[in-house]
Amino acid sequence: MAISDIIGRIKSNKRLYTALKVFLTALICLIFMTYVFDGGKSSPEPQEAVSDEISINEYRAETERRLTEFLKQIEGVGDVRVYLNFRSEQEYVYAREGRTSVSENKKEEECKYVMIGKGSDKTALVETINLPKLDGAVIACTGSENAAVCSKVYKAASAALGVPTSCIYVTKLR
Repeated sequence: MAISDIIGRIKSNKRLYTALKVFLTALICLIFMTYVFDGGKSSPEPQEAVSDEISINEYRAETERRLTEFLKQIEGVGDVRVYLNFRSEQEYVYAREGRTSVSENKKEEECKYVMIGKGSDKTALVETINLPKLDGAVIACTGSENAAVCSKVYKAASAALGVPTSCIYVTKLR
């Protein structure tokens, strides 16, 4: 049965045709009202507050511990001490939404933060948390008097920390 046959049968039955028109009109009105009263946006569930906050001292200590354990695995390296220097705290990046309007040689931008919660409990939605930025590292280890071992320590620390070797200083541990 073709669609044109079905439409023809519906149009020939006046009661069914009228009921279908009323139903579709009501459906369109319902969709329109939902859009108008909801602001055109769906209401997502509020996200939980970020609970993974760490202090820079905790982050430094954990990173130093992990790097120390890693460097001890390099052949020729004995005892290791690591000191890391950070230039900033962790940084929160908040979600924003905005709009841009252009009219006769004039461009206007409006931007605001996305808020979650209800009433006085509204907070800005955290999009990302950037870890503290590493400025440099000092590594003291036994075995660093050997140029090959020292080079391995520089390269391993550079790769592990994501900084150039110029930001790392390796010295002999006494």
